[in-house]
Amino acid sequence: MIRVFLYDPTTKTSITGGVELIQTWQDSSSSIIWLDIENEAERSDRTLLQQFGIHPLAIQDALRPRHPPKIERFEDFLFILLKGLDQDSSGIDFGAIQLALFVGDRFLISRHSKASVSANWLFDKLQNDTRPILDGPGGLAIRLSNKLARRYVEMLLELEPRLDEIEEEMFQKPDDTLLAELTGYKSRLRKLTRIASYHKDLAAALRDQEEPLIDSSLSHEIVDLYEQIDRTLTLSHMYYQICTDLTDGYLGMSSHQLNRVMQLLTIITVIFVPLTFMAGIYGMNFEYIPELSFKGGYFVLLGAMFVLAVIQVLYFRRKRWL
Repeated sequence: MIRVFLYDPTTKTSITGGVELIQTWQDSSSSIIWLDIENEAERSDRTLLQQFGIHPLAIQDALRPRHPPKIERFEDFLFILLKGLDQDSSGIDFGAIQLALFVGDRFLISRHSKASVSANWLFDKLQNDTRPILDGPGGLAIRLSNKLARRYVEMLLELEPRLDEIEEEMFQKPDDTLLAELTGYKSRLRKLTRIASYHKDLAAALRDQEEPLIDSSLSHEIVDLYEQIDRTLTLSHMYYQICTDLTDGYLGMSSHQLNRVMQLLTIITVIFVPLTFMAGIYGMNFEYIPELSFKGGYFVLLGAMFVLAVIQVLYFRRKRWL
């Protein structure tokens, strides 16, 4: 899908449509165009990008299925590569899409292989309010990046109540499904931390370096972008540590329960070892065992075994092993 938003600052009018508006933009000397490319064939994407004078190396990075987020300055445009959340992301169970932004003097090109919630949000916003485009293509790129960064923060904040629930469930009714859930969270948080680290470097470069294609009036939006990404990184680290602590706590509780079971089995074994020894002595088939001729020997032996077992139980209870 290819969609185009064309704005003419002279007449203050805007048009939405398809690739046919590219020629209209080329014929104008002042209009601003946003070309959004979604899930198109690689050859078609390459042809469109070449029409705008995009460098082959930037096209190559944008078309790769996997590439770390980056920012790179070319002669006529600024190349920003981001990792966004796809529209099917649900909570921490997220999927990432690659979002490439090409910021020129009068154009913004966004390219993504799947639907982008952030791009859809900004495109819908522009149709009702054209003010975001008044800051130029750079303003659109920063606002699009800001929306992308906020989605990560919102997703992480949704995870916190669930971690609180897991902590309570762990003490009330511990279960291996909780351990599996925590392990899954840790895996996704590691991935999220890696993405946020790349994004933080990108946002820091935008904040600390002057960029001619991005208006100086957008400095507050850029600082906000950096803060959102930094918060994402901080929350990812914090929740990963919480998941690790909960996992360690669960394993510690499981180990403690196992130790209690083993202690109980050991005590039972210790109690029955002398009783088994006594039964074994008098269960041997020797003809001349002195106590065999004693009339009350059977009851004396049972009594001795009972007294010995009681003494051991009382001893273990005094030691608080039972």
